[in-house]
Amino acid sequence: MTLLDVQNLKVHFPLKTGGFGKPRESVKAVDGVSFTMAPGETLGLVGESGCGKSTLGRAIVRLVEPTAGSILFEGTDLAKISNKELRAHRRQLQIIFQDPFSSLNPRMTVENIIGEALDIHRLVDGKTARRRRVVELLKDVGLDASYIERYPHEFSGGQRQRIGIARALAVKPRLIICDEPVSALDVSVQAQIINLLQDLQREHGMAYLFIAHDLAVVEHISRRVMVMYLGRVVELAEAKTIIRLPQHPYTQALISAVPEVDPDSKRQRIILPGDVPSPIHPPAGCPFHPRCPVAEARCRTEVPVLREVAPNHLAACHLAGKFTEKAS
Repeated sequence: MTLLDVQNLKVHFPLKTGGFGKPRESVKAVDGVSFTMAPGETLGLVGESGCGKSTLGRAIVRLVEPTAGSILFEGTDLAKISNKELRAHRRQLQIIFQDPFSSLNPRMTVENIIGEALDIHRLVDGKTARRRRVVELLKDVGLDASYIERYPHEFSGGQRQRIGIARALAVKPRLIICDEPVSALDVSVQAQIINLLQDLQREHGMAYLFIAHDLAVVEHISRRVMVMYLGRVVELAEAKTIIRLPQHPYTQALISAVPEVDPDSKRQRIILPGDVPSPIHPPAGCPFHPRCPVAEARCRTEVPVLREVAPNHLAACHLAGKFTEKAS
């Protein structure tokens, strides 16, 4: 059974315009991404800053408008329905943002921040039932009921993120986009939030698209991992498989940067030269070839397709399938 089926999704932001207002250049933030998600699973999405992962997450919930492609959620193409029709699906799709402070209205109490969603979707009847439900949600995320009258500035970063999670849970969604929900938090608090998300998933059964730039965090929470580079998916596999035997040089570089506890580890850090190319003028051929340590001549002219190199293991690299465990 498929909960979410994204096919050839593109999000291009126009820059310069030519005659008749037609765009001459655009930022190709998301450039042909396809993947599926099952109910209740966690799919990790990882990549450098600027790779398009947050834009992809926001496009799925229509916070940014897709340029092309389809977003089938429980059989309905969210990319093609009107804003009025979309509202009926909003309850099933929620998002947790990176910065818990800026995502909460500083003029609203915790009760109103969480209760607003209950009001919009008419999930409770009366103020007493509303308050009771807010208290339940606070307890679900590990916060005391006495916090209900406080404002966001009275909380720590970790507590504010718990409030954001409670707000997302309020409408009992089927899918939550976790847009780097722990990157702004201390390491010890990150672990607490990750454990909370896992506990809530076991209890309520929702699916997560978990976006992060830290591959170690993504590996811990995800069943599968999807790697993006310059608006495209370059690798997708089970978390254990992608860590043990990555088949794209970019994934190998990301894994090599993950700190290791074992002092005797012989893993060598892969330093990528230069910066991520501009999404306005991406390189010809493989978009990773200017930084790739193993690029061949055809990498400069031929765009690699995302193909299956092993069972349930996709990679967009001409050399995929030839890497061994030693290469990782």
